[in-house]
Amino acid sequence: MSYLVDTHCHLIFKDFREDLDSVINNAFNSGVKGMLVISTQEEEFNPLLNLTQKYSNIFCSIGIHPHSAHLHGNISEETIIKYADNDRVIGIGETGLDFYYENSEKDIQIQLFQRHINASRETQLPIIIHTRDADDATIDILKKESKKGHFPGVIHCFTAGPELAKEALELGFYISLSGIVTFKNAGELRETIKNIPLERILVETDSPYLAPEPVRGGRNEPANVVHTANYLAEFYDIDQHSFYEKTTDNFLKLFNKAKIINE
Repeated sequence: MSYLVDTHCHLIFKDFREDLDSVINNAFNSGVKGMLVISTQEEEFNPLLNLTQKYSNIFCSIGIHPHSAHLHGNISEETIIKYADNDRVIGIGETGLDFYYENSEKDIQIQLFQRHINASRETQLPIIIHTRDADDATIDILKKESKKGHFPGVIHCFTAGPELAKEALELGFYISLSGIVTFKNAGELRETIKNIPLERILVETDSPYLAPEPVRGGRNEPANVVHTANYLAEFYDIDQHSFYEKTTDNFLKLFNKAKIINE
């Protein structure tokens, strides 16, 4: 039986404080058998680990979002690596560059991004990259850092242009697609992703944000990754069962510490 994995969600955000257990069970009952819950700040590390201990098919990452880089600029690679040694931690991030909001100074974002890359290279856990209005800088950093040694990764919630897509694929990275791809005004994004190999595609919600059509406008949750997956199956002209299997296989290849129990 095929199933999906929500490869990027934020379940410990306040949006889920009142009904988290029902949100998770709704996802399981909808055919979403695994979830990767993403870290954005250091104070989330232990709550994330606690959540993963409660549910066998929920995993987490360790890292600092670029919006919060100015608050955690002193976090060391050693701290990230220490937490990453936990069996339930399967990725590094989310990290990267956000020059759209620039909540943190660019230099601080870049320094912290490079530290996360070092942690990914050391642990060989995939780096989860957020990039917005920063394609050129992201490409430049990835090219330079890749020469120092291999590190696996994914561009999460992909909305960038074709050059970053090309560079990511050449580095062996994966491209993760969110509900944005279903939006009516996302024609440019759909044009960019139309030739990405299915072997490199992941699906995510980025919940509680970016609910896909036909539930756009409300709080997003992991069960809604089904809508995005179904849309993409039609977009790539592949049956839903095969698309579910392919994206789940992709997740398990990239995040190879994860073991999904499908009951």
